[in-house]
Amino acid sequence: MVNTMIKKTLILWLILQGAAYAETSIPEQIKAPAGYSPVLTAHAKGDQIYQCALNKGEYAWETQAPDAKLFDAQGNIVGNHTAGPLWEYKEGSRVVGKVVKKIDIAPGSSISWLLVEVVSHKGDGLFSNVGFINRLNTHGGLPPTSGCDANHLGGEKRVPYTADYVFYGK
Repeated sequence: MVNTMIKKTLILWLILQGAAYAETSIPEQIKAPAGYSPVLTAHAKGDQIYQCALNKGEYAWETQAPDAKLFDAQGNIVGNHTAGPLWEYKEGSRVVGKVVKKIDIAPGSSISWLLVEVVSHKGDGLFSNVGFINRLNTHGGLPPTSGCDANHLGGEKRVPYTADYVFYGK
């Protein structure tokens, strides 16, 4: 009995430590507005898709879209993240967002951390009340550093990335 109580207390302490860490690990510049609470945290694994383009005489890789699966804490696929940017949950609810703030945590190795405001909803479900999204803990996903020139104009490259997405609702 005492051993079980100690285990439960330890588990609760670990959960609270994780919650406290999650709250303090989000930089102030990209925190969701007051009144919004997390409704889902999902880990994303996939690609950032880039296209070689010519702008003002310069060739450069431009972001086209993400193509990623969203996973829950147990490793189960719970949704998708695609062009829009659009996030769709497994029961069909989805949101489209626009980036409102970004910060570069590791500019030489990872895409930016973001605060995204939801601009449209579709379907009833978990995402139906989501108003903001954070992209955090990014790894990879930066544009290619070479291979964009006249011979590659219009070509696409996929760059692997991972991130955590926190969805906030009222």
